[in-house]
Amino acid sequence: MLSILIPTFNYNIIPLVSKIVDQLKKETIAYEVVVADDYSTDRAICIANQDYLNKVELGRFLPLKNNIGRSAIRNLLAEEALYQNLLFLDADVLPKWDSFIKKYIQLLDTNYEIIYGGIVYQEQKPEKNQLLRWKYGNAREAVSVKERSKRPYINFLTLNFLIKKEVSKRLRFNEEIPNLRCEDTLFSMDAKNKKIKVDHVDNVVVHLGLETSKIFLKKSLESIEVRQGFLNDALLETDYTKITWLANRIQKLNLGFIFPPFYKISKSFFEKNLLSDSPSMFCFDLYRLGYYFYYEKNNFL
Repeated sequence: MLSILIPTFNYNIIPLVSKIVDQLKKETIAYEVVVADDYSTDRAICIANQDYLNKVELGRFLPLKNNIGRSAIRNLLAEEALYQNLLFLDADVLPKWDSFIKKYIQLLDTNYEIIYGGIVYQEQKPEKNQLLRWKYGNAREAVSVKERSKRPYINFLTLNFLIKKEVSKRLRFNEEIPNLRCEDTLFSMDAKNKKIKVDHVDNVVVHLGLETSKIFLKKSLESIEVRQGFLNDALLETDYTKITWLANRIQKLNLGFIFPPFYKISKSFFEKNLLSDSPSMFCFDLYRLGYYFYYEKNNFL
């Protein structure tokens, strides 16, 4: 028995649900597809999604009356689920293979707690204004099972994972944090601390929702701010993420003072590269590291 759980906000979920249901119908398993809409501002998309789900056999659409955020909506979906196996999918993905559901079904009777299937990006190069997100995704997120398994918790993303409902009761998304991003970071760290095993398999989805490079840069800096807040509130372990680990090493060498002026001087140069048709991941890392110390100096000291 399997509950497919999809949170959405201003996104057309019809292609995803259609593909999932086509695969489910080929299997002999009790299932449901539950889509929760986090009070989309695009009412036309919300209505179209609802109309479609109402026609889907064993489909449910949950239109929320206010925006509750990325963490709370996932907790809500887990609570609403009828079955003991929960498959969470983000709205802006599509299974890469027609055997996607079959492969997860084959794993339901194993002694799993959480299984992460992975992510890939479209092979075709996108428009110039989306290149940074595409390049970052391919370099940092579209990681092989072998590489993911070396660091199973930090390499876990919440866009394509199977979890036992009983586990979801012990491992909830933090609803007290700002509704920006990085909720998956705290979720995976909590799993690690509670010794909840995360297995990795090759059952990928294709990520479709590419932001523009400008939006992705903005979100990347917001994620730095969020992580600084997590550290300040003792929610995040310093060594858990790469950037906080590296920043901590730099601080121990008393070299952190170099980065705020470096960021101010180099900011426009890095942004020119990152918004170009050949963005550098090295520049991206330096840009974020510089901002890490710049933000820390101006907000937490």
